[in-house]
Amino acid sequence: MIKLRLHIILLGFLLCFGGVVHAQIELTKTAGVAYEDQDDWQDSSSTASNGDLRGDALVKKASDYDIPVRTYSRLKDVQKGYYIIVGVFKESKNLARTIRKLERKGLNAGTFVNPENNLNYVYANRYENGRDALFAASTKLGGKHQDALWILGVENDPKLIKLPEVKTEPAPPTQVAEASLKSQPRAQPVKRPALKQPVKARPSRSSASAPPMLVRKANSYFDRMWYAEAAELYEQALSRNPGRESREMIEKAADAHYFNSNMARAYYWYNKLYEEGKDEMSAANLFKYAHSLKGTGKYGRARRLLRLYDKKMEAARSAPRNRQMEAKREVMLDNILSTEDAFSVRNLDINSKYSDFAPMYYQGDKIVFASSVDSAFFKTRRYKWNDQPYLDLYVARMNEESDELRSAVKFSKEINTKYHEAAVTFSPDQNTMYFTRNNYGKKLRRDKHGVNHLKIYRSRKVNGTWTEAEELPFNGEDYSTGHPALSPDGKQLYFVSDMPGSLGDTDIFVVDVYEYGGFSHPRNLGPNVNTEHKEMFPFITENKLYFSSNGHVGLGGLDIYETTFDPEEGYLPAQNAGKPINSKSDDFSFIIREDTQKGYFASNRRGGKGDDDLYAFQRLLPEEVNENAIDGVVTDLVEGEVLPEAMVELLDENHIKLKEVISSEDGSFVFEELEGDTRYFLKVRKEGYQEEIREFRTAVDGRVSTDIALQKLEERITVEDGIRKLKMDNIYFDFDKFTIRKDAASELDELVDMMNQYPTMVIKIESHTDSRGPGAYNKYLSDKRAKSTRDYLIRNGIDPSRIESAIGYGEERLLNECDGSIVCSREQHQQNRRSEFIIVKM
Repeated sequence: MIKLRLHIILLGFLLCFGGVVHAQIELTKTAGVAYEDQDDWQDSSSTASNGDLRGDALVKKASDYDIPVRTYSRLKDVQKGYYIIVGVFKESKNLARTIRKLERKGLNAGTFVNPENNLNYVYANRYENGRDALFAASTKLGGKHQDALWILGVENDPKLIKLPEVKTEPAPPTQVAEASLKSQPRAQPVKRPALKQPVKARPSRSSASAPPMLVRKANSYFDRMWYAEAAELYEQALSRNPGRESREMIEKAADAHYFNSNMARAYYWYNKLYEEGKDEMSAANLFKYAHSLKGTGKYGRARRLLRLYDKKMEAARSAPRNRQMEAKREVMLDNILSTEDAFSVRNLDINSKYSDFAPMYYQGDKIVFASSVDSAFFKTRRYKWNDQPYLDLYVARMNEESDELRSAVKFSKEINTKYHEAAVTFSPDQNTMYFTRNNYGKKLRRDKHGVNHLKIYRSRKVNGTWTEAEELPFNGEDYSTGHPALSPDGKQLYFVSDMPGSLGDTDIFVVDVYEYGGFSHPRNLGPNVNTEHKEMFPFITENKLYFSSNGHVGLGGLDIYETTFDPEEGYLPAQNAGKPINSKSDDFSFIIREDTQKGYFASNRRGGKGDDDLYAFQRLLPEEVNENAIDGVVTDLVEGEVLPEAMVELLDENHIKLKEVISSEDGSFVFEELEGDTRYFLKVRKEGYQEEIREFRTAVDGRVSTDIALQKLEERITVEDGIRKLKMDNIYFDFDKFTIRKDAASELDELVDMMNQYPTMVIKIESHTDSRGPGAYNKYLSDKRAKSTRDYLIRNGIDPSRIESAIGYGEERLLNECDGSIVCSREQHQQNRRSEFIIVKM
């Protein structure tokens, strides 16, 4: 089970804000996954008691996603489990290269041989149970592998895929992943056995028998995730028993402080644990120790601890250590520390002594945020993780000049409950909201380990009132989802989860939001965004994704990062937002208006009014201006007059439309902020004119200017011997062929455009050859070419009734004397090889 704490900043509530911000949400990583209906994954006859899919149930469910499933029982030296097979090869010479490609995508790839057929099977990942394997396969391994794949179950009994129980440290029966999503301290998740080995119990440093009552009480609080109270009792116990404290007690004291974001005391106890036996420290504790060092400003020591962490992880993975990447990471940290501040940051008056975080824009001039401010008249219910009241949503009015938030009131009694609500996002019309809440019906619902997970809920505004919230279909009973964030157009919903298919403790996923209200399957954003640790609090603008993480190179606990999406490469490597947005403490729930470069975020840094506080910021240094652009003027080819209201489309090198503009009154147009030294196409259309397509390549930090002249369609019509014909460049065919060539297709596309401009036009197609070759064959070949031309027009949308005939005349209608009786040049023969388009009716 991987237990994660997400700061409730709306599912990150706890993590991001000091107390509440740091109370990471308890997430449990199990095999559960929900799509449109959680029950759809269950089969009463073939589903294990733990919810796993096996046997016929797995095969049946996999068939819904067109994923084949096979089972083998006699694969020598192959570990039991479920393998995602991406290829089967007879030869082994290219296997290493194939596996390296998969590993570069962050997959735990490998290969084995089936002795029954001597074939080499290449797998991308192995899973302990069928549910995880099916989810990974259905999501194409989080979008990392787009080609065909299938599931191979390896077990002694080929008729029943049932994996052995893997013993892990049991979770206490009262664990709650409740959110202060942010107010919960960041707890280190317990890793799923399929991914990490369980942490071994540490031997006691003393021979002391059962712990005294004080320690037993502290352990009880710790097991319930009441970290504030546990930390206080551990401190008392350790101070009263110098020299008799156990290594386990020191570790729990450090963890309790770490989960409450008290980095100074966490550092003190992790340092003591390290001095007593650094070789006995787990990779998880080394990671937390390094972060506590950052949280106290000891960056040099933190670097050394992270090297030890990398070394221990290398040993666990049996993979070569990437020292070049380690060096690059340290250079990146130095660059972040040495970069000048690019923002002004200010603490807000509205902050309380409790956690305030997860701001979100609402109705243009308001901010909705999460807070655990004590608003009760009498006794306030306390969340034991950090000894703070539960989180509710508040709404405040935003002062555009000072950026202060005023007159905060509770958001809605229909939304706020007696447990946690946080991290909200709104649809573009402001009539639909998504938010994070505990898994809560009439009472808190827990999984079989006693963990109460987080879920995303949706509510709609009807007649000015928010309706009762409904949970989303991809929530799960055995894992958490939260921190929803809608794209500006409302068509994609980003969120945080530790669901099966996650790369680390918590990952950022995205689903498409359909017009009817449904959702696509969740897609993992991939390794340039997600790490093996925590990513949370996404925020989306037109151009960028902002999020918080403790897995990328940063200054403290959670840092804020930004990335952009490339249509070919996906999300580009994340960039640290730098100082003073980021600090030695937790910084998260970042929102921004890109037109003003102003916004808000939360932090538990020193100097605040309470635990997690809200901060306003303004960018001081403008972002680098992108000067790459294409501009021009649309004119009439013959008259030279400018043409307003022409449609100008910008296409990429694959002719996919990127942008479009209408030419202004003076015929001008411009496309800005383009990629430098990149190939583009411009398509220009205007009624009554022939469509024009031009190819361009942008400069580097400069503009490319051009005039595009359009030809009137009437000018493409000529009269010869009283017959109206369309003036077209010749339609060429390869020697002895009648298939449409690429250059001929381009010319015929213009004909299609003209016929669309004149919807009543009817034509005849005539094809001719020169006199060389047998006359009968020439007529046959030309007739085939005429009909091939006709078929092309019909395939591109021209009604067949508008093509009266398509006939080949061979050499019967020569335009000169080159009938074979005289010697003619190549050019003279070419004059006779032509296609003509006769206008029958306009």
